[in-house]
Formats: sequence, C-alpha cells, structure tokens
Amino acid sequence: MSTKVFINLPVADLPKSIRFFELLGYRINPQFTDETAACVVISAEIYTMLLTHDKWRQFTPKPIPDATKMNEVIVALSCDERGEVDRICDQAAASGASKFGDPQDMGFIYLRSFTDLDGHVWEYCWMDPATGEQGPAKK
Repeated sequence: MSTKVFINLPVADLPKSIRFFELLGYRINPQFTDETAACVVISAEIYTMLLTHDKWRQFTPKPIPDATKMNEVIVALSCDERGEVDRICDQAAASGASKFGDPQDMGFIYLRSFTDLDGHVWEYCWMDPATGEQGPAKK
C-alpha cells in the first residue's frame, strides 16, 4: 500500500474554499465532507482536508495562525507539463487567489506560487524529466 498524504488546513469559509478548489479542477470527496470539513482530491495519493476553525481546534490546542501574516507551510505540488503550472495559477488568480512572489524559470524547472483565500501558500512546479532523473548540471 502506498503512503497517502493529507494536508490539513484551517479555513474561514468552508463553502468558498470548496468552490475555490473546484475551480482549480479538483474534485471533492463527499464521503469525507460535511459542514465542518471537506476532502479535496489532489491526486490518488494526495488530499487536502479543509477544516472549519471549530473542527481544526479539535485536533490541536495551538492557536490558528493567520496565514495572511505568516507562513506555516508552503504546499508544493508538481505538474506533468509546464503549461499546467500556468493554467492552475492563472485559474487560482481568477478565482480570488493572490500572487505570491514572481514566477521562477531556471530552464530545467519552472514554478509559480499563490496564496489561497485564507493565505495558505501553494507552489506549482514543472521540472524537465531528464533533469529530474539526472539532477541539475554541476557548476
């Protein structure tokens, strides 16, 4: 059995956050979704659990950080094609996300980042498959 990744994030407005991720092309798994949480299917191995603040507090006594003022995590996801990076980030911007930094194009790797509706940072990148196999050229 392969390892599954569940990225848990607190959100202020669950219905808005669900719609945001649906607009990015992700589906919501209704088996693990209710009025307090939603399961966003990123891939067969990666899921994001969007949790209302009350639900989040059931898992940790620590205060919920304000992701618009500090970074608690950067979620980095790979894309199979360079154009997919632009498609997802452009759709995110059209759906209410904010640009986070400038695009980075190093030839063998291309990435763009945005903050979602709650300020969580998402980074999408494409890496040349040959470089992924061999690693970047040594200087």
